[in-house]
Amino acid sequence: MTQDATALSRPPSGQAPTGTLGAGTLLRMLRDGKPRTRSELASMTGMARSTLTQRVDALLASGLIQPAGEAASSGGRPPTTFAFAPSARIVLAADLGATHARLGVTDLSGRILAETSADVAIDLGPTTVLDWVIDNGRALIAEIGRTPEELLGVGLGLPGPVEHSTGRAINPPIMPGWDGFDVPAYVGAQLPGSVFVDNDVNIMALGEYFSQWSDVRHLLYVKVATGIGCGIITDGTVYRGAQGAAGDMGHIQVSDGGGILCRCGNTDCLEAVASGPAIATKLTQAGIAADTALDVVHLARAGTPSLTPLLRDAGRDIGEVLAASVNLLNPGIVVVGGAMILAGDHLLAGIREVIYQRSLPLATQNLRIVAARTGEGAGVIGAATMVIEYRLGPDRVDALVGT
Repeated sequence: MTQDATALSRPPSGQAPTGTLGAGTLLRMLRDGKPRTRSELASMTGMARSTLTQRVDALLASGLIQPAGEAASSGGRPPTTFAFAPSARIVLAADLGATHARLGVTDLSGRILAETSADVAIDLGPTTVLDWVIDNGRALIAEIGRTPEELLGVGLGLPGPVEHSTGRAINPPIMPGWDGFDVPAYVGAQLPGSVFVDNDVNIMALGEYFSQWSDVRHLLYVKVATGIGCGIITDGTVYRGAQGAAGDMGHIQVSDGGGILCRCGNTDCLEAVASGPAIATKLTQAGIAADTALDVVHLARAGTPSLTPLLRDAGRDIGEVLAASVNLLNPGIVVVGGAMILAGDHLLAGIREVIYQRSLPLATQNLRIVAARTGEGAGVIGAATMVIEYRLGPDRVDALVGT
């Protein structure tokens, strides 16, 4: 099953998308959750009453919309209203990290219905990791009383560069055996529905954007954990670049990195200087044992005094790279997430300090720099959103309901 690279987008609430006014057009309007009568839908779309009735009936038959009570009567029988039915289908979504995996089943609004997580190392290889997703996905679906045949699709985030048009990881540095592996074909052979794959930071950006910041058209989501990456939302869509490599800020060189060798082969990459493991290495050199980003978080929460300047310096290094991105892309908000944001305010303070110092006044005039709100579920919500936004696009809905 092939991956489609079409950008994800959602029109403003209640606005009819341009193009052919089919059943998919009505569904996109109703996905804002507001019940509407046939007359209201006809007025908003300009459809003839007979055409609109046909479209509504097709959506009712598919289960994608449902009656939602009666509107106030202006005389005579009260008209029936119709609303989006998020329970019509389900989505399986996986956020696969370097050492940990999180899996969930959502409805069509992105609400998580059931989830599980486990320590699953990505370097076990694609078949082992994807079999975990498939087996546990089936178990979660059964747990909520649904069947795999009700899947609208499967969304997966991987901790490495992904060619979004094919769903294949390309030369991922921490994913032996994954290079060029056809993830959509492997998963699609065992589960029904379309399969979509993206970089884990992109799906976290989607999850944070759609669940918390959908009123902001331009957003940067920065994940600081074992690695450092950036998901770019511009004009409400994920920006991936020509091959899907956009946002790989972890391998941009910082100005004063001290000559540290990065796993990519270059020196002074942001990831080698300011990631969780990089801070852990500096702690170990100072006589405080630490190996991972989570070790750093635990030490920060324990009040380790020598950690405060290290976190602040890491924030400044991240801020240096982000300042250039703020000037280049002019986002409305920068959201910082990942495990390291749990280490307290010093990392975020360092990021803010340098961005506001080095970025143009116009670019920072209304800029907000905040900690992520969605938490550990961002990746699952984003992976589900990736599936939902594509599969419920107007043209795909028209094909789905046979109109």
